[in-house]
Amino acid sequence: MKNIKYIIGIFIFSVLLFTSCQDDDGEVGDIISPTNIEISVAYIDQGAESQAPGLGSGEVVFTASADNASAYQLIIQGQTKVQSIGSVAHIFTTLGTKTYTVTAIAYGTGGASSSKSIQVEVQALYEPPADLLEMLTSNSERTFRIDVDTPNYFGLGPIGTTRLGEFYPNGGTPDKSGTGMYDDRYVFNIDGTFTHITNGAVFGREVLINEIGGPGDGTADGADILNYTYADYTGSWSLTAPGGVETLSLSGLGFIGYYIGGNHSYRILERANNTFSLISTDGNNEFDWNFILIAD
Repeated sequence: MKNIKYIIGIFIFSVLLFTSCQDDDGEVGDIISPTNIEISVAYIDQGAESQAPGLGSGEVVFTASADNASAYQLIIQGQTKVQSIGSVAHIFTTLGTKTYTVTAIAYGTGGASSSKSIQVEVQALYEPPADLLEMLTSNSERTFRIDVDTPNYFGLGPIGTTRLGEFYPNGGTPDKSGTGMYDDRYVFNIDGTFTHITNGAVFGREVLINEIGGPGDGTADGADILNYTYADYTGSWSLTAPGGVETLSLSGLGFIGYYIGGNHSYRILERANNTFSLISTDGNNEFDWNFILIAD
């Protein structure tokens, strides 16, 4: 009798467990893969669209779309770029007219994804001036840091601004101490490689900073994330001049000072022998952020 009761008990437990699992599965919903992926291409020269393969700026804007997709990534020259809002811009710097493969990955529900690749022909004709290369690399290797002693070393303004600290002026005081910004170093090598020495932690914008794939820690302070754990990393840098504006671009998710996402390209506003100022638009397409670097 005891054995019969034991068997019945196991049977009832199994039925309840099976039913519970079914209920849990029902909450996941349908897994739907995106379909009909399209990648639109726009060549940008002098701030306006031009015909393929462009007129030599090397700047191209890509826009992915698909049915049943909620997020996109584009893989361009080995770099993974998140298309969070609008489009993704990329500047090709290899001189001449070259053909590149661009892949869009569309993500649907339940983690399902689909991808599509296209070939794009791009013309790049810009060669950076010798004095710019010397300022950045000393014709070998040069290390920079945020110039905390200079007014407006870090600030923001409206998109398209050419003024440092238009919305957030800074008088040259170390008001970002303890955020993970001041001890960072940025090393530019003449061979085109770039190293960001983070000393273990970085500073960035809420939500956007999670793009870099750290542990998701750090301390929230308004819209800022302080001391987000992140190791040193190496990538590459390149110089272009779309619309006649000297621009420093970092590969992958490389960044300067404060992580803002976006296209990881920084317009050079001013430069001298030992210092230069940069400005870039954030990934929310909300502000332009500026930074001043000085040779360490």
